[in-house]
Amino acid sequence: MKGLRWRIFLILGILFFTLIYLIPSLVPGLPIWWGDIFSTKKIQLGLDLKGGIHLILEVQAKEAVKATVDRLAEDVEDELKKAKIPFLTVERKGIKDINIQLVRESDIERLQNIVKKGYPEFDWKGVESRGRLKIVRLSLMDKRVEQIEHLAVTQALETIRNRIDEFGVTEPDIRGCGGNRILVQLPGVKDPQRAINIIGKTARLEFKLVDNVHSLEEALKGNIPPDDQILYEVSIDKRTGQQVEIPYLLEKRTLLTGDYISDARVLIDPETNEPYVGISFNKQGAKIFAKITGENVGRRLAIILDNKIHSAPVIREKIPRGEARITGAFTLEEAKDLAVVLRAGALPAPIRILEERTIGPSLGQDSIKKGFRASLIGGALVLIFMIIYYALSGAIANVALFLNLLLIMAGLAAFQATLTLPGIAGIALTIGMAVDANVLIFERIREELRLGKTPRAALDAGYGKAFWTIFDANMTTLITALILFQYGTGPIRGFAITLSLGLIANMFTAIFMTKVIFDILVYRLRLKRLSI
Repeated sequence: MKGLRWRIFLILGILFFTLIYLIPSLVPGLPIWWGDIFSTKKIQLGLDLKGGIHLILEVQAKEAVKATVDRLAEDVEDELKKAKIPFLTVERKGIKDINIQLVRESDIERLQNIVKKGYPEFDWKGVESRGRLKIVRLSLMDKRVEQIEHLAVTQALETIRNRIDEFGVTEPDIRGCGGNRILVQLPGVKDPQRAINIIGKTARLEFKLVDNVHSLEEALKGNIPPDDQILYEVSIDKRTGQQVEIPYLLEKRTLLTGDYISDARVLIDPETNEPYVGISFNKQGAKIFAKITGENVGRRLAIILDNKIHSAPVIREKIPRGEARITGAFTLEEAKDLAVVLRAGALPAPIRILEERTIGPSLGQDSIKKGFRASLIGGALVLIFMIIYYALSGAIANVALFLNLLLIMAGLAAFQATLTLPGIAGIALTIGMAVDANVLIFERIREELRLGKTPRAALDAGYGKAFWTIFDANMTTLITALILFQYGTGPIRGFAITLSLGLIANMFTAIFMTKVIFDILVYRLRLKRLSI
């Protein structure tokens, strides 16, 4: 039989690579050189098998638009001061509009030139008169708003991924799921609430000066200067254990943000023996921090995280090295989590949890046991039936079925796909389809043998006639499985993955491999009678 040798070598080669991909899942604690040589990983288990948390997050992209407009309003204010154009206020209105109160009508044309030259993303919406004041309204273009919202979602996705990598979760699934939503699945997480806190923390770090000119008491009564704001430092009274809020009157202008952070680490204060977070700025941030501390010696600099003051130390001298510390009566775990989110970067906009599901590892183990038991019982009954009904040919079909399962598992490992409980259902369905393919072939061979053909002729005719029936059935099902994978989510995709791999493996084992085994028996071992 021509070509039998290369077909045997092809099967052996596929078996070799199948074992290579399965070994990491079967043998724990492989040496480092194994990963360096083969770059294979173990099969990933889904949340329903391993336990963990499932989150659907919504990025509040409108807040990113507001933050951008606020920053641009500050820039416009600086431009007006440089141009010596008198004004009362420059403030955001709504989500994307800026209102500028000019004192003189003659300055409108100068302002228009400034906006046209330096801020092309704004539309000039007109001028409204209020007595002697002229209210100029600018509006951010819709195209620019869409860009900011899209970028906010993209940046949030990357920031969340960085935080989870820092947190140390293995095999996470983080991806966009349409619009402003992000899907996060973290298998094996033992402390779901801590993970949620790390993911959802905005971590917007700002440095602002404490106002030492105006009265805090007057501001608390409602007389807040237009360029100031009141924020609170939350601390714990060590004697009573109660939470205490200390108000500060701060200048609104942000002097430095966490965007310039190059590193954040947990350190222990030798005097108090309490943990704090030490931060280091990059080269540009260190230069800005040195300028801030050099120009404001003797003043208090507030360190603000998500609009809460953590500390407001007095600047004793210029700090040229670009290092600062964040204190706040942290536990060691809280300090570690803060360092994680600061290293990963701030979210460009707040996020809201739309859906949260926590799956315990005990439920996952129970699902594995039940799924494995069901597959084992079903598979055992099929194996017994095939041997009783088809004798030696049934044993050959069982070998092909076993290899089919190995190929599915190797495929999951090779593509780093996730095995889920619906995926186990897909494997069970594949077993049935694999047996069905062998039954079709064997019945065709039986028909040919009844017509008086020799085993060789019966084999060739049986496989030839059954091929297109099996091929059509598997291809139509495979197309359906691929559509489910493309447009489905969660459990549906898990089912589609194993079904697709099983169908491809089935074409190889039922049609190709079993034919090679029969050819060896008939052509090489000169078998005179088929046990079928």
